[in-house]
Parts: sequence; structure tokens; C-alpha cells
Amino acid sequence: MANKREKVLVVIQLSGGNDYLNCVVPFENGHYKDARPNLKITDDQVIPLDNGLGLNPGMGPVKDLYDRGKVAIMHGIGYPEPNRSHFRSMDIWHTAEPTKVGDKGWLGQAVKELDPTGENVVTAVNFSNGLPRALAAPAVPVASVGDLNNYGLLTGIEGEQQREKALSTFNRIYSPAIGSGAVMDYLGKTGQDALRGAEILSTAPGKYSSNVEYPDNPFASSLKGVAQVHMADLGTRVFYTQYGSFDTHADEVKTQERLWHHISDSLAAFYQDLEEAGRSDEVLVLMFSEFGRRVKDNGTGTDHGSGGVSFLIGDQVKGGHYNEYPEIETSALVEGDLRFNNDFRGLYTDILEDWLSVDAQPIVKGQYEKNRPFVGSTS
Repeated sequence: MANKREKVLVVIQLSGGNDYLNCVVPFENGHYKDARPNLKITDDQVIPLDNGLGLNPGMGPVKDLYDRGKVAIMHGIGYPEPNRSHFRSMDIWHTAEPTKVGDKGWLGQAVKELDPTGENVVTAVNFSNGLPRALAAPAVPVASVGDLNNYGLLTGIEGEQQREKALSTFNRIYSPAIGSGAVMDYLGKTGQDALRGAEILSTAPGKYSSNVEYPDNPFASSLKGVAQVHMADLGTRVFYTQYGSFDTHADEVKTQERLWHHISDSLAAFYQDLEEAGRSDEVLVLMFSEFGRRVKDNGTGTDHGSGGVSFLIGDQVKGGHYNEYPEIETSALVEGDLRFNNDFRGLYTDILEDWLSVDAQPIVKGQYEKNRPFVGSTS
């Protein structure tokens, strides 16, 4: 395993379309109040920030980190010709391919550069069910974990002897002796990687010691798992997790606030854990959603929109606002949506080149304006 401590990226996917306007709230803007008669965040509810903006009332711990200079707010994030389909828009974010269906995830390609031979099968760890397309790339092993404390293959089998026998069978099935050809080689390597990854990650909880209490919600469990694996020094460079759904077509105010309470409280515990272990300077958190939501409410909720907001959090982040908040008045909107003014591929370029030290151009398929949000980077 890795002895040298490298920079680590933790990606948090806010699934479902986080409402930008009620997340980073332009509460002093009359156009916002006119467009949201039923679900605007009122002056007495908002957490005041600066620049006439505030945060959703569920984001108190994020405000605390912002006040410490640890949060960069990426305004107006999106891509040309926005797509309001959850699946297509998320696919665009995952592959950095807005104009066609991509076949390789942006992070999977980055992991391939970080570990070209796939020597470490836990270079990337996904804390959620299924494999996000962002991490999918040929010959790139990724460990997907539900509950780290119960993680491993065939853990439902009772009795150590029976489980060892089953694991031995699994090992033989996926050994090179099962056949030949590209498909069989792929299956064999995938099975062996899964076995090795489970064995490696199962050691992480035993190496972890902390007095930090995490909230009781699934997202907090994922972040605690990230902390456990990171502090075990297993060489993991990319973590991925997700939470939602932010698809707030109805009952938005309560739903979004509840989700942000879960996320913010969990992030605060995670950050405290890293700081107390002296490991917070190694970690960058990216939070993103596939799109924002419509400017006008539909009664108690909002429908799918375009321009949104992303966040970077970390010790080596230069906190503050990046890019301009999109104009809200009707004449400036694109089919009723906020106009994006910050291409997400520029943000990816920042992360790839200035955090992970990976050449961004082959991954994002071009050159895009960078935000330069890290300490030491110049505009």
C-alpha cells in the first residue's frame, strides 16, 4: 500500500437536480422573490452569506466552513444546450461529453493515469450501490462499497469454514484457468480485483480510531467510510458517493432543507474527523448536481432547469465566489431557466490538472477556462 500521502478527491453527487436558487439564495433580489411566490426562502429563514446571497437554512455547517475560507462556490455551472433529462444530463457530467454519448468516465480516465497498470485495486472507491459512469473506464478497477463494516464477498454465509470454502471456489472460478480470450480475461481480472479489493478494504475499520460522532443517516455512514479508508493509507485517490433525491417537483422547501441538513451535518463531522487526524490538507471535496431547476415555482416545487451551482471544500481551497450569479430577470433566462456561464469542464480541468496532476485535455476533450480555486494558483 502507499506510504506517501497523495492528494485525494472526494466527489459528492447531489442526485436529482439541486435547486440552485434555493441553495445559494439571492434573497435580496426582487426578481427572485417575484418568481418564487410559493417557495422562496424568506429573509428570516436564509443564512446570510455575502454579496446579497445567503444559504439554504439547512446549510449552517457549510456556512461555518465558508467563514473559515474552506468553501469555493462555483456559480452558473453547466454546459451548452442544456438537457433536462436526469439520465442524459448526469451522463454528460460523468463523461464530459455534452454532444455525444461518452463511453468513458472522466474519473475513470483520471484513475487510469494515476495507476496505469491497475496495480492498486482500491485507487478508486465508490460508496454507493452500482458503479457511477464517472468511474467507468476500460481496465480500471473500482471497489463499490455499501456498508464498510460489513463489506466483503459472501459475507452472508454463516460459519467461517463455509465462507472460506465459498471464497476458494470464487477464486478458482475467476482464475486464468477458466478459459481464454478477451471476455474470459476480463471476467477473470474483474473477479480477482473484486476479491482483492474486498480483502484490502475490510482492514480499514480496524485501523480507524476517532472520537468524532457522525450523524445517523446513510450519507454520514458513507463519509465515515471515506474517512476510514483514507486514514488506513490504502492508496485510494478518488472516492465517490451520492445523496438525494433533490428532484423536488413538490414539497421542495422541507425536502431540500432536510437533505441539506443531512449533507451539511455529515460534512462537518467528516471535516472534523480529518482535522483531528491531521489529514484535512490532503482532501478536496467536490459537490455537484446534474442541473439546477426552473426559476419560477410550480406551486410547491420546481421543475428541471439548467444552470446550477457546485462547491469545492478543503484546506487548500481559496474560499469565496467564482464567476457571476446568473441574471434572474425574465429577459435574461433561457426558456425559463438560468443561463449557465461557467462550463463544468473548466472546473474538471482545475481538479484534474491542479489537484490530481493529470493532463485534462484528453479527458475533457479541449481547453476550458479554469477557475483556479486552489491556494497558490493564480488567475
